[in-house]
Amino acid sequence: MSFGVGVGESNWGGGVLQEMLGRAAEGLGVVLPELDEPWGGIPVYVDAGLGRRVRVHPADEQRRAFWVYLQSHGHCLACGWTADPAEVVRAAAAWTGGAGLEDTKEQAPGIDFRPWALAHEREPLGAVELAWCLKLDRIHMPPMNRFPRVHALLAAAYAQPVLRQLMPVTSHHNLWFSTSTTARWNTTRVGYMIWPHDEGSYGVRNRSELLARFETPEEAVAYVVAVLPEGIGPAR
Repeated sequence: MSFGVGVGESNWGGGVLQEMLGRAAEGLGVVLPELDEPWGGIPVYVDAGLGRRVRVHPADEQRRAFWVYLQSHGHCLACGWTADPAEVVRAAAAWTGGAGLEDTKEQAPGIDFRPWALAHEREPLGAVELAWCLKLDRIHMPPMNRFPRVHALLAAAYAQPVLRQLMPVTSHHNLWFSTSTTARWNTTRVGYMIWPHDEGSYGVRNRSELLARFETPEEAVAYVVAVLPEGIGPAR
């Protein structure tokens, strides 16, 4: 398959990717949605009225393939890999045009999503449950699919009912918890922080102080749960 003149195996900058998708759309007779300000040559198609965005990233420059991310109100609900620019165009047009996840997948079979995303589309999840689903789902999406230890930690924490009702907060793969869904998390943090890459172990810290290291995420999570305040309620 040819993607047109000027697309090098290691050069997607300078609007090359946008131009390629524009040619594919013209060939299909499809009008692409508004293009947001690109970052690093990565096109982002938007429909501000629906709160939807489609991001397109080069997945493999040698095979000239793409990752496509479907976002709704800032949350990524689905993504997929394809080597066909026409499929990218159909996905962008369908999603920003108001199609649901299932209908968008019919237009672009490479798009994939988990059951929680479909449930959220039909009836929006609460803020805490949505945050957990989004973080756990990242194991299916690059670049987070390269960090199985991070996912194992999130899964171990989600398995604990007392933590599942708190807001999960992550930064540089650290994990801690908040009692608020909206306030600044550094002022509403509860319990300790877990770092999944602490010298090959799962380190538990009280801010900068190392309290303990564990070989498994389950052990680290159990340590955090054991010292939580009694009667802690769901994040609000």
